[in-house]
Amino acid sequence: MKKTLAIFALLIAFSTFNAANAAGTHGVDGQVSGRSVGASICSLLIWPGIGQAINGQSAEKNITHAVLGLTGVFRLWSFYDAIIDRQGGVWHNRI
Repeated sequence: MKKTLAIFALLIAFSTFNAANAAGTHGVDGQVSGRSVGASICSLLIWPGIGQAINGQSAEKNITHAVLGLTGVFRLWSFYDAIIDRQGGVWHNRI
């Protein structure tokens, strides 16, 4: 009986989640272009946030990338974000 209730609870939990709940928070990938490649190299080698500024992102996103650039790991995310010229983000469309 417990196993049946557990399976039933899992089925309800998985059936209530749909992709529409998370779809509005993710960024939209752009196209890789010469500008985005140059911007990504600047984000990786110079400082995160520079590539987002070159790609014409919002000031909030540029500042967020620049501040989080103090961590070494975030440089890789900023590089990826700049090379695909991603519009928006997953944290209130800031990252």
